[in-house]
Amino acid sequence: MVLEKTVYPDPLLRNVSTPVDVIDEEIRILAENMLDTMYDEGGVGLAAPQIGINKRVIVIDTSRDRNQPECYVNPEITLRSGKSLADEGCLSVPGITAEVERAEHVEVIAQNLDGEELEISADGLAARAFQHEIDHLDGILFIDKLDTAERFRVRDQIANLEEVYKSAEGV
Repeated sequence: MVLEKTVYPDPLLRNVSTPVDVIDEEIRILAENMLDTMYDEGGVGLAAPQIGINKRVIVIDTSRDRNQPECYVNPEITLRSGKSLADEGCLSVPGITAEVERAEHVEVIAQNLDGEELEISADGLAARAFQHEIDHLDGILFIDKLDTAERFRVRDQIANLEEVYKSAEGV
């Protein structure tokens, strides 16, 4: 089921997510719905806070054919190496893309939906996706990582999202 996205500057995006203690049917359904939402929106990753759920769950599919869904519970980056500068966007920050520096390689520990512990090694786009989605679990958005020039370049777009949100909330 496709779920409604939480959009910047909604304060829910700034919460630190709660670890998942038990991987049960509720978490499996959440992951399935997150995948449906990610694919529907054309993203390569989605974190539970992006649909208003404060749990440490992410989904990723960086495959060319978009047919290799991955679901991770309680993911944690244990190693970062190298540097890579590339354009990023975010389903929760619509219409904005900007260059963000990230590690080129990451190692991650997480659980799968069967509760098995995984050790993942990722490079390139997959490494970027892990960093981006795990940042969401910690209340960090890609726009927080922009250098001064990039922040200046997208400032009007960010201000527009803030105005749209205020109007919708009646603030």
